[in-house]
Amino acid sequence: MQGANNPIHTEEQREHELLALSYYQHPEIVAAREEVRAFWLQHAAPSATMRSCFDWAFEEVMFGATVWALNQDPLYPRVITISRLPHRLAGESIPGSRWGIDNPDSIYRVIPVNHEYRYLIRGRVAQQRLVENYFTLWGPEMQTLGLLDGKDLVVDSQGHFEITVDASAADGRRNHIQVPPGSHEFYIRDVIANWGSDRANELAIELLEPKPPRPPFGEAENLGRIKTYMQHWAESTTRWNRQAMDGPVNAFEFTIDRDSDGALRNQIYIMGYFHLPDAGTAMVLDINLGGADYFIAPITNIWGTTNEITDRSGCLNRHQSRANPDGTYTFVLSLRDPGVHNWLDPSDLDEGILTLRWAEFAENRPGADLGVRQRLVALDRLQQELRGDHHWLQPGERQQQLAERAQSYAWRLEE
Repeated sequence: MQGANNPIHTEEQREHELLALSYYQHPEIVAAREEVRAFWLQHAAPSATMRSCFDWAFEEVMFGATVWALNQDPLYPRVITISRLPHRLAGESIPGSRWGIDNPDSIYRVIPVNHEYRYLIRGRVAQQRLVENYFTLWGPEMQTLGLLDGKDLVVDSQGHFEITVDASAADGRRNHIQVPPGSHEFYIRDVIANWGSDRANELAIELLEPKPPRPPFGEAENLGRIKTYMQHWAESTTRWNRQAMDGPVNAFEFTIDRDSDGALRNQIYIMGYFHLPDAGTAMVLDINLGGADYFIAPITNIWGTTNEITDRSGCLNRHQSRANPDGTYTFVLSLRDPGVHNWLDPSDLDEGILTLRWAEFAENRPGADLGVRQRLVALDRLQQELRGDHHWLQPGERQQQLAERAQSYAWRLEE
């Protein structure tokens, strides 16, 4: 396991990303990508705005599919981080791998499992315990089959823990996850609410079996699975986004099913498609937390990735935002800088998708006042529209805010 400043930068992760890069450059995968590219552009029929961000987002989604597809062998499981930003590794440029309406706060890791085998997950919690951390057991269609809340982990005095994983009931074992038939993989989320000081948990996986009955998957099988994943990623992304885009524009009415399609139990997701009519118009969003300890508002494009999230404020969580005196939050989404602290910057795109997330509720249930109220206003009338106590930035504060933001994220990309 990796300690120190970047717990996800393990030898296993480094080897896997370089392996994924070699497969990504394989002639069969290059040709398959072009087929998916043509299919997706025709299938999604993007606007000019969404077409303008397709090329880079497409590469991230396809590389993300490659990274994920290469960690699907339950006899040779690895703890692999997915949905990362582009970074350097051993002199190579590793593409980004964001996909699936990613949450920039989350470090996502996957581990393949099978109910016929026994496993042991070893780890160490961060010194500053995370606001949210879940070990979700998925079936093959991303349906939730089991769940362990990181807050329920039993750890020793140094923060170390072990999780037993097999088909049997716990029978008194602490930190146990039962794996029923049909189980496919763990999808582990560590939510980094404070980008600067939070760190992911350390994790490692061990297969508790004699010598595996077969060697790891070979090249032909890996190539076939990568092609399948790339096509599936494109189809699934469009299907998910249609849930918002088929509804009224600039409205937030669709609540995601939390037991399918990879959504997390114990969260509320409200999703909407926005379109700003011009650069002089802003969308104002008033958010009531409903007792949630965690909240984030990330902007994504129709290709399923967030946009610019380190050097620009393409997402804001509760820690990064300024609250109103009554505990609510007001955000302004606009193409031009509105001068408020809580600016959701759409990265020069006049349309996109907002997937608002609330989680970690008092008494494990959201309050009746949870919700969002949105309205379009002219930027030159923003001061009249907003409450008088809203935080307006002074000269130089935006640059400072963004510099601190980029610096706080940098550890995740350290080599």
